Amino acid sequence: MIYRFRQHIPVIHPSAFVHPQAAVTGNVVIGHDVYVGPGASIRGDWGKILIEDGCNVQENCTIHMFPGVTVVLKQGAHIGHGAVIHGAAIGANCLVGMNAVIMDNVVLGDECFVGALAFIKADSVFERRSLIVGNPAKKIKEVSDEMMQWKTEGTKLYQSLPNQMREHWEACEPVTELPLADPDSEPIVVYKTWNESKPHQ
Repeated sequence: MIYRFRQHIPVIHPSAFVHPQAAVTGNVVIGHDVYVGPGASIRGDWGKILIEDGCNVQENCTIHMFPGVTVVLKQGAHIGHGAVIHGAAIGANCLVGMNAVIMDNVVLGDECFVGALAFIKADSVFERRSLIVGNPAKKIKEVSDEMMQWKTEGTKLYQSLPNQMREHWEACEPVTELPLADPDSEPIVVYKTWNESKPHQ
C-alpha cells in the first residue's frame, strides 16, 4: 500500500514493483527497476528515503530514521530479507544480509558486504569493499572481485524481477491436490550460492 503523509506522496518510477503488501509512506523516492517485497515497511514520515535505481528491498525489511535525516540506498543496493536500515547511507552495489541491523548515521562505502544478523552501531563508517560481520559488526577483510561479480549477477536477477512480476504475477486460488513430480522440470533461474560458486582454493 502507498500512503500520503502530510504533504508528501511517495514517488515511484513506473518500472519499479512495490508489492501491495508492502507499506510505503510519505517522503519516499523509488527509482527505476526497484523491487520491494511483501511486508517491507518504508516510512518517510520524519525524514526522507531515497532508493536509487536497481535496488531491491526484500521481504519484511524496515527503512526509517530519526527526524530530519535522509536515508539513501545508492544504485544497485541489495537489502536482504528482514534487514533494518535506520538513518543510514548504503553505498552503491552493497549487499546487506538477512536480518542485519544498520543504525543511525552509518555510512557504508560502495560495494560493501554486510553479513546476515550483523549489528552495525550508530555513527560507524566503513570504506569501500569492506566485508562486515558480527555483533558489534567489524570489517574482517576486503570484498574480492569474485565476490563482487557474484553479488552483481544476483542483483541483476532482482532488477529483472519487477518486469517479470508485472507480466506473470497475479493473485490466485491454491491447487488442492499435490501435483505429480515432473523429473524433466527445469528451475526458472539457475544461480548458485556463494559457497557453491566461489573459487576453490
